[in-house]
Amino acid sequence: MNFNKIKIFLYAALLLFACTRVRAQQPDPPGQVDNPNEAVNQAYLFAHMIHEDYGRLYYTVSLDGLHWHALNNMKRVFEDYKGHPDICKGHDGRYYIVGNRSDASPDINIWVSDDLISWELYNTFTPDLKSTPDYSYALQRIGAPKLYFDEDSKQYVLSWHTPHKEGGETYWASQRTLYVLSKDLKTFSDHPTRLFDWDMGTIDVFIRKIGESYYAILKDETYPTLYWTTGKTIRIAKAPSLLGPYSEPGPSISPNFREAPMLIPSPDGKIWYMYYEQYPGVSYGLSIADNMNGPWFQASGYTFYSDWDKYSLPAKVRHGCMITISRTEYDKLVEHFGIEEED
Repeated sequence: MNFNKIKIFLYAALLLFACTRVRAQQPDPPGQVDNPNEAVNQAYLFAHMIHEDYGRLYYTVSLDGLHWHALNNMKRVFEDYKGHPDICKGHDGRYYIVGNRSDASPDINIWVSDDLISWELYNTFTPDLKSTPDYSYALQRIGAPKLYFDEDSKQYVLSWHTPHKEGGETYWASQRTLYVLSKDLKTFSDHPTRLFDWDMGTIDVFIRKIGESYYAILKDETYPTLYWTTGKTIRIAKAPSLLGPYSEPGPSISPNFREAPMLIPSPDGKIWYMYYEQYPGVSYGLSIADNMNGPWFQASGYTFYSDWDKYSLPAKVRHGCMITISRTEYDKLVEHFGIEEED
């Protein structure tokens, strides 16, 4: 009898050891550094909204691009802002953020900051949607403005999505991405222009130059079916120059019903982290690749089980943008706003 008890005990111990080993063998995401001082990218800022306060500005920060902590006790960091936050560093080394009061508002508002702490209104731009070539039938709607400063041409691309049909999924499938150009965000090109030659619903589009190519990261806004399996997923189009022509989008980076992609380089600068929201405010996914052409894999996270999560974000966060910042900027943000305590 005692011998049987010993055998059961040993079997249980071996099973526990095996489970522990399997769990321990789950690899950490690539791109991290052992010594933070050796990081190419020292810190990150996530400017976002929250589920209960849609369209207002909140901050969350990270030192590794994987584990994120809320600032300011998850309260607004700038009361005047409204929109879907998107920040870029501009021609003068300052930060610019764009937004709009609602999709029905005709105006795009631009604020500027030296330190990401204090913002002041820089300009208000009202695009003439009806002047868009081959898109004069556009509805008066401006969705989720995005801003990108192209170092090569020293100009900004201010983009957004605008539909041309009313009603449910027809409305969303009719979204097209438009843009204007500017050297200083004070004056803009004569009229909006469609970014893509192909005819497909797109929203949440942003542009990045990586290597010698330009990439447009987008949400495919066609509804998913057996005949359009990429619907409501994150995809990537590629171009040899800033304004294209862009290739047709590649395969899905995310599962269906994901939106608001965000792209950051890893601390060692060798890996790409692509975040996206499972809407409405359900969770965040993270896909990882060592180059923009893929392949991409999905990391485990946002389960709130520390032994399973390979990345984590505070509950309630909704979409916005992620950017790299310096450790000095990170420290100043933490000092000014305060940071949530570690669990």
